[in-house]
Amino acid sequence: MSRHDRPKGQFRMGGTAQNEKGAPMKTQAPQGSCTLVGAGPGDPELLTLKAVSAIRAASVLLVDDLVNEAVLGDAQPHARIVRVGKRGGCRSTPQDFIEKLMIAAVRDGETVVRLKGGDPFIFGRGGEEVEHLRAAGIEVTVVNGITAGLAGATALGVPLTHRDHAQGVIFLTGHAKTGATAQHSPIDWRRLAATAREARLTLVIYMGVAGARRLQQELLHGLPPDTPVAVIQHASLPQQRQVITTLSQMYTDIAAAGLGSPAVIVVGDVLRGVAAAQLPASHFGT
Repeated sequence: MSRHDRPKGQFRMGGTAQNEKGAPMKTQAPQGSCTLVGAGPGDPELLTLKAVSAIRAASVLLVDDLVNEAVLGDAQPHARIVRVGKRGGCRSTPQDFIEKLMIAAVRDGETVVRLKGGDPFIFGRGGEEVEHLRAAGIEVTVVNGITAGLAGATALGVPLTHRDHAQGVIFLTGHAKTGATAQHSPIDWRRLAATAREARLTLVIYMGVAGARRLQQELLHGLPPDTPVAVIQHASLPQQRQVITTLSQMYTDIAAAGLGSPAVIVVGDVLRGVAAAQLPASHFGT
């Protein structure tokens, strides 16, 4: 049986032995371990050394959709790879089922790696998984990865902070929690935009392409129309695509380029240099 053949979620929950009278007697396998590993934005060369070491040591890997297949080349041939895809707008593995798989595998004595795109603690639901594992009496190790927002900006040669343009950066999700409406979004985009302008902050928005029209409308209440914007899809990968635009043209240009998920949106004056090189002067105010 290959590492891909074992049915998803099928783990032993202890073995069976016999007592001195020959009667069945349940035994508990020694508890394994669990590590949450950030696989980075996609380019396998951006993996940390610690991430590679954890992947090589794993006997079970629970892998997200956004993890590049090349990253799994570091896994042992005997390791079991379980696909637990989660992507907005698509059929996804329920989060509670993933957490049950992790707990069952650890209790079965496995060396478990939960492999996530980007960084586990930046919109990767790593915090939720750590809480559930600890509640089950399982300690967790976390290995950080390069998050897509940083990788996307770097791919354009753009910093997220700059002494002359941005004194800080905010990472946000543009994908509201299930059940939230545009009118009841947990993020007050208008106030955030005004704060970003006053405090000179860069905004990095994950999972925001599907709601780009609403984001544009809300951000324009606090940021100038000529605020530079970059939208980067498949950051760090050979198929990376990007659009450099302004806030007033963001939705139109995303639609014209046909950009979709996975993508990050970077908003702020750190982009003025790259925007000035690619956009006509008419895009910017005087």
